[in-house]
Amino acid sequence: MRTWLPRGFEARTETEVKRSRFLATVARVDDEAQARDVIALVRAEFPDARHHCQAFVVDVPDAQPIERSSDDGEPAGTAGMPMLEVLRGAALGNVVAVVTRYFGGTLLGTGGLVRAYSDAVSSALAGAPRVRPERRLLWGVDVPAAEAGRVQGALLNRGIDVLDAAWAESVRLTLAVADPDAVLPILR
Repeated sequence: MRTWLPRGFEARTETEVKRSRFLATVARVDDEAQARDVIALVRAEFPDARHHCQAFVVDVPDAQPIERSSDDGEPAGTAGMPMLEVLRGAALGNVVAVVTRYFGGTLLGTGGLVRAYSDAVSSALAGAPRVRPERRLLWGVDVPAAEAGRVQGALLNRGIDVLDAAWAESVRLTLAVADPDAVLPILR
């Protein structure tokens, strides 16, 4: 039984090319360690496969992204780099792709391998949602208990996330706010 990392999206597709099976797994990750953990989990799930080729892109604040790829025994440049090019072409970050190959007995040649690995990753990405990180501030706001329901409803109607409400004589609301100016009219 596999255990996936928390908070991550994961998708898997399977394609067949000349009797070789290509299982493509893509997952959202936060850092290089998580990407390597996903690769290890896929390897453990399919230990009898001949190849576990991989590529990942991890965003680093105020720096170039970390990009890695591996052909894992396939001819140089036929698996990992084409997979990485698909991730780059999709303009994705914080993603890992692992393509597990079960050899079908027919050699595909370099062009066939490049196509098969690229198509496998593209297929897995086709259904993946695209998200963009948004920096938000955490705010704590005290409101009278009698007003808490109205204030909380008004905040939610404006798209402000109320993460917690601690009830006492007054209510302490913890908010996640992208635009602090949106909160002020509600609290007046």
